[in-house]
Amino acid sequence: MDFNLLFFNISTGEIIIVMLMVFIIFGPGKIPEIAKKLGRALYEVKRASSDIKREIDVEVRKMEQKESKPKPKEAEDTPPESK
Repeated sequence: MDFNLLFFNISTGEIIIVMLMVFIIFGPGKIPEIAKKLGRALYEVKRASSDIKREIDVEVRKMEQKESKPKPKEAEDTPPESK
């Protein structure tokens, strides 16, 4: 079964090779620390992106509300004509 990550097109075999390289380079003692830091970083990125998305949604709603408000008619602004 070949699993590909969305944007990077990395297969399962390549992920295993990268994990082995990390294990060899950093050793078993540092891996939990690295995983914890990586998890925190991913959490911060996810939180920041959801904050940005929320701000964009709020601004879009404000713009839609401004566009949907009825425009004042010119007839209401001008005094009625006398006969």
